[in-house]
Amino acid sequence: MKLRCLIVDDEPLALDVLETFVERLDNLELVCRCNNAVEAYNCLQTEHIDLMFLDIQMPKLTGIDFLKSLPNPPRVIFTTAYRDYALDSYELNAVDYLLKPIAFDRFLKAVAKVTPAEPKGIASPATVAAAQSEPDYKDAFIYLKADKKMVKVMLADILYIESLKDYIRVKTDTKEIISYQKISFLEEKLPTDKFLRIHRSFIISLDKVQAFSATAVDVGKTEIPIGRLYKNEVLQVLGQNNLLES
Repeated sequence: MKLRCLIVDDEPLALDVLETFVERLDNLELVCRCNNAVEAYNCLQTEHIDLMFLDIQMPKLTGIDFLKSLPNPPRVIFTTAYRDYALDSYELNAVDYLLKPIAFDRFLKAVAKVTPAEPKGIASPATVAAAQSEPDYKDAFIYLKADKKMVKVMLADILYIESLKDYIRVKTDTKEIISYQKISFLEEKLPTDKFLRIHRSFIISLDKVQAFSATAVDVGKTEIPIGRLYKNEVLQVLGQNNLLES
């Protein structure tokens, strides 16, 4: 029997990731995906929900306050970028507390706490198949709002991201997207093994680095400066911090 799921998150990327994870498991069924607590409440009034993936930091009403307001809530797995609410989640009898960015194997562990236990911890064939079918990085993408549209951007295509005050410029080999977004928000969502912030105004794709020095990184055909406060971490990640002089 499938668990009927509800995903609640104000971030489109987080919704897409969790929806993808749910769809990989044969024992889960996505019933609703909602951007806020009000939409989630309406879903709960009309649909039977067994399991809710609930973000904490949302506008108007936090996930914790929303859960407290429900007289008969479904099982809940919190999803958040913040560690500070772990105690609250346990007091509310949450199944688990997943920190963003959420890895698929960690997602599986959380779901396993809700689904019937397998003997001696052996995963079912469906679970194993789902884990083995996790898509490569080349298939990962984000949606960015630009020109009144949600534009799909493959992560593997990104060269670098530049902050333009309240906007960001996302540069790929073939196009440039300007989106109303803070660079710090996007930094939290990108995989840390693929992207690195090297300046308060720049995030680079590590796969696209052509060359670097103690003061700059060449990404594609663009030379991007290394910020003074980021220098030690950048050179350490690039593996040459002991070989370069200031």
